[in-house]
Amino acid sequence: MTIKPPQNLSSIDALLEIMRALRNPEGGCPWDLEQNFDTIAPYTLEEAYEVADTIERKDFGALKDELGDLLFQVVYHAQMASEDGLFSFEDVVENVCEKMVRRHPHVFGSAEIKTAEGQTHAWEEMKARERAARGEAARPARTLDNLPVALPALVRAIKLQRRAARVGFDWPDTSQVIDKLNEEMLELAEEIRADKNSPKVKEEFGDLLFVYANLARHLGIDAEEALRLANAKFVRRFEYVEDRLGEMNKRPEESNLEEMDSLWNEIRSADKETTT
Repeated sequence: MTIKPPQNLSSIDALLEIMRALRNPEGGCPWDLEQNFDTIAPYTLEEAYEVADTIERKDFGALKDELGDLLFQVVYHAQMASEDGLFSFEDVVENVCEKMVRRHPHVFGSAEIKTAEGQTHAWEEMKARERAARGEAARPARTLDNLPVALPALVRAIKLQRRAARVGFDWPDTSQVIDKLNEEMLELAEEIRADKNSPKVKEEFGDLLFVYANLARHLGIDAEEALRLANAKFVRRFEYVEDRLGEMNKRPEESNLEEMDSLWNEIRSADKETTT
């Protein structure tokens, strides 16, 4: 059985029709028919990261494609939910539209919010009231409730720290964060000296990373972006090392640390000259 594609491919209705066709037991795609929420969720996360990657690289031509892939993920989950009688794509759209209007009373109502910080605070308060109205918790809402554990650990650390800071649980000065960073570094070093294979080493290392995230927050640095930039710099410099070795008819595994470190220092010095 052949399914005809929709005529107007520029409408959301066309995408919904394509998704229904892929999941159609008669003539649909065997791979798509086998999928469920659990198997598709990793692809959803991957597509979100690919969107972030194209933005980071300022590749706006690719961004169009990646946004389409991410939208397809939303449609995919909505189609599976519709098949199970849970909700439809229209329900998803209606829900988010209602939420955006409700959470922006300063735009669609008479409330006055003048700053982005004020809006963030109002947004969190409104989310807490919504959760209470749904009766999601028998106990009073807690400050750190409803931060998804599936978030990347670095992102979640920042969000946890911001939540705690809103109720006053925060260092008032960046110097105190640096003091804590030094303290955690010493504790990690002590555990490594005692037994580098101890579970305590992982725990202390985690504490150190958590404080690094806190330092980034205090400095107004996007920690995730900073690490992505560091990753990109490492890739660029290591590719330089590989290219220079290639000029010597060598591969990295045919070199040694001393030679590669010397080449690394070449590009490192060149970078410094470029930025001065």
